[in-house]
Amino acid sequence: MNKIRIVVVDDHKILRIGLRAMLDPIPDMELVHEASGFEDFFSILNESVDVILMDVDLGDGSGVEATRIIKQKFPKINVLALSMHEEPQYISDMIQAGASGYLMKDSGSEEIVQAIRSVASGGKFFSAKVSMSLMNAMSQETRNKTNATGPDNLTQREIEVLRLIVQEMSNAEIAEKLFISVRTVDSHRRNLMEKLNVKNTAGLVKYAIQKNYV
Repeated sequence: MNKIRIVVVDDHKILRIGLRAMLDPIPDMELVHEASGFEDFFSILNESVDVILMDVDLGDGSGVEATRIIKQKFPKINVLALSMHEEPQYISDMIQAGASGYLMKDSGSEEIVQAIRSVASGGKFFSAKVSMSLMNAMSQETRNKTNATGPDNLTQREIEVLRLIVQEMSNAEIAEKLFISVRTVDSHRRNLMEKLNVKNTAGLVKYAIQKNYV
């Protein structure tokens, strides 16, 4: 049986000891080396390694930069991030650097083993906390885009509604098109007329034409 050859890179000795104690009994895994930082790690790096458990915050350098260098020199090696940080920026930075997965340091042994096997086989793995953090960030980004203002302080959603009004769609048709309620469409329509100081649909259409929304 070919074992998954693993390197742990973390500046906390107690964590390295814990990971070795956890991985040693696993029959299809072999922890071949432990490193506390940049210099120690790169001196032993070679193509025979399958998975690197990489601390995001190394004492003598960034785990993000280390991951980027690894993927440039040894693209077949899979990097699995280990971190105490669940903020989206940390996760995003590691993914962009080339990490195949991201685990919190408080992950259980079963999840860590599952993650190693997943990335070793070319897959991706993100712990539940990490996935939730990414989903929340994406949701916030969507809300920000929806609420972002354009010319005359119109939100992107109001501009979408305006364009559909110009297409002579009814409130019900607009609601169905945008997956929102008819009441919400009606609210957007009223807000548009108030912001643009027009009295009816004809005024909205005239404004849209003037501003090249059609």
